[in-house]
Amino acid sequence: MSHTGSVLCLNLLLFLHVVAHFRNNAQQQWPVPYRRVDSRPAADYFCEALFPFCPTGDGDGRIPSMRDGDVISVYRLQTPVWEFKYGDLLGKLHIMHDAIGFSSSETGSNFTVEWYELFQLGNCTFPHIRPEEYAPFWCNQGAACFFGGIEDLHWSQNGTLEKIGEITGNQFNDMAQWVQDDNETGIYYETWTVRSDPSPNATVWFESYDCSQFVHRTYRKLTELGAKLSSKSQTNYTKIYLFSGEPTYLGNDSSIFGQPALKNLAGDIRTFYHTFRPHQTFVDFAVSLLEAYEKVVLEKSFYLYYNFEYWHLPMKPPYIQISYEEVPLP
Repeated sequence: MSHTGSVLCLNLLLFLHVVAHFRNNAQQQWPVPYRRVDSRPAADYFCEALFPFCPTGDGDGRIPSMRDGDVISVYRLQTPVWEFKYGDLLGKLHIMHDAIGFSSSETGSNFTVEWYELFQLGNCTFPHIRPEEYAPFWCNQGAACFFGGIEDLHWSQNGTLEKIGEITGNQFNDMAQWVQDDNETGIYYETWTVRSDPSPNATVWFESYDCSQFVHRTYRKLTELGAKLSSKSQTNYTKIYLFSGEPTYLGNDSSIFGQPALKNLAGDIRTFYHTFRPHQTFVDFAVSLLEAYEKVVLEKSFYLYYNFEYWHLPMKPPYIQISYEEVPLP
C-alpha cells in the first residue's frame, strides 16, 4: 500500500472511531429522561393502599374552573410525611411532603393540589415478589389529588404554609388543564435520585419523580403563564440520594425474566428485592437489614427500576443520603 493510501486508511479509521464515540454517547443521555405514557392505565387489583388515595378529593386531578378575572392566592405547603399519624417524627429526619394551596378572592374557597403515591412509599420504592410471577410486581403509580380546603394546622404546625404569589382565574384554569395532562402522562413514582457522588458538580444518573418534583413543575408552569412567585423563607425540599458509578442497562421484564440465558441475573434481581419485601416479622426484618448491608455496602450493588426497565448501580460511598436542600422558586 502506498504512503497516500496508508494515510487515507488511517484517517478513515480515526473518522469511524470518532463517529462511533459520538454515536455511543448519543445513545445514552444522563440523567435518563423520565418516560411518559399516552394515557394512564388502571391500577392492578393486587395493589392495595394502607391509607386510601385522595380520600376527600378528585383522584383524577380534575380541578373546577375559576372566573377569568378572579384573583387566586398561591401557597407553598410542606409538612412531615405521615404527619397525621406520626406528627413531627419524620420531619426531624427532613422527610417532607409538598403540595400547593390556592385561595379564591371572589368566593373565599380554598383548594389543595398534591401528587403522591397511590399505594404508599414502600410499594413505589420496592416491588412485591409473588410466587406465581417470576418478574417482580410493582405497585408504583403516583397521581395528582385535588380537594377542597387547606388544612391550616396540618401544614403550619410542623411545616410550612406561606403565600408566595397571586394569579388570575385565567392562569389558574390554564394550570388546571396542564395538571390533568401532566397527571395523565406521568404515572409512576420514583423515590431515588442517583448521582455519581455528593459534590455539586456530580453527574446525575436518574432524577426522582415525587411530590416535590410535581410542585417544582407546577411552579415552573405558573411562571410560564406569567405568575410572579417569591418566598420570604428558604425553599428546601427532601431528596433521597443513591451514589454509584455509571449505571449499566439490563433490560425490561420480558428481556430479563423471559430468557433462560439470563436466569442467573433474574434470580439475583429477585433475591435483591426479596430483602426489601413488605410485611416482615421483626426477626425477618433484622435479617433483611443485614442482607441489605451486605448487598449494597459490601458487594456495592443495587438494582434500580426506572422507566419500566432495570439498571445495575455499582454503589459508592456514602451509598445513600437523605438531604434537605434549597431549590429556589423559578
